[in-house]
Amino acid sequence: MYNILICDDQRDIVNALKIYLSMGEYRLFEAYNGLQALELARRQELHLILMDIMMPEMDGITAVQEIRKFSNVPIILLTAKSENEDKVRGLNLGADDYVTKPFVPMEVLARVRSQLRRYTTLGGRAEDPPTRLTLGGVCLDDETKVVTVDGEAVSLTPTEFAILRFLMSNPGKVFSSKALYEAVWKEAPLGSEGAVAVHIRHLREKIEIDPSDPRYLQVVWGQGYKMEGARDR
Repeated sequence: MYNILICDDQRDIVNALKIYLSMGEYRLFEAYNGLQALELARRQELHLILMDIMMPEMDGITAVQEIRKFSNVPIILLTAKSENEDKVRGLNLGADDYVTKPFVPMEVLARVRSQLRRYTTLGGRAEDPPTRLTLGGVCLDDETKVVTVDGEAVSLTPTEFAILRFLMSNPGKVFSSKALYEAVWKEAPLGSEGAVAVHIRHLREKIEIDPSDPRYLQVVWGQGYKMEGARDR
């Protein structure tokens, strides 16, 4: 059974999400501000967090930033249409995905299942045998979940790891945002392709010496993204 934390300062939203998630075998926890969510995440093993952005005492963005200091648990932001800037900031700080209010129950369930599937796979429950991928100075060990760049370990979120693993498994091939989302999230993007660009930018900051002039993770303008070995400089 998976432990899921629902954090929103509006109790009717928390109750609605509890109803949606009652269709799955989940143990549900509640919090009504970022501080409560942070305290619960420190003492309770969680497999996923649904986190509102605008909340009293501690907002969701700050809570995501603090939780990322000690946990890679998947975090799905609960956003309003007017919170696009905060949504991007949250993804930059380590959130994995978002759903926009008002919620469509099946979309919430799909995103929760997708994040749990990826998290448990990256936690070592994958059916496929572990592999080790190397591209230039980037090395990804799928057994230990360690990524190194030029011998130095880098810390990735589960979503960043999944994107990197997929691109490194297909060197030189170009994938659109939609294709990359479908391959990593295992579902149709439903308008969330923008999350891919944010994760790519964050990933570049971790594996590239100069993110504005990348050696490995490259954009093919108008087409998508690809991983290649380091270029000669």
